[in-house]
Amino acid sequence: MTQDGRAPSLAAVALRGVCPHCGQGKLFAGLTSFADRCSVCALDLSGFNVGDGPAAFLTFGLGAVVVILAIALELTLHPPLWVHMLIWIPVIAIGVVYTLRLAKSALLAAEYRNAAREGRIVR
Repeated sequence: MTQDGRAPSLAAVALRGVCPHCGQGKLFAGLTSFADRCSVCALDLSGFNVGDGPAAFLTFGLGAVVVILAIALELTLHPPLWVHMLIWIPVIAIGVVYTLRLAKSALLAAEYRNAAREGRIVR
């Protein structure tokens, strides 16, 4: 919980990469892999499954933006190939990792907030 006793907002979890329960512990153990549990409140994060949907969607979206920007740069300045590589390879790498972290943490926070679970037959 935050200092005022409420759970952190979805935006706070996504932008800061914090625990969706306490708002303090780190959500990620690596660049894009979740920690097993929150280091502050011990929330078990291993049970959440955001899948690979964000990776494909964000890669296509970011790829479209980069292609448009690269074409615009080529048509206006006509730089050599090595300039394109110097610009776009880091932009793509950093962009994919950052947007993937945002999307995965937002989806995990939404899953936590809505108490979403894997599909089960209820009798």
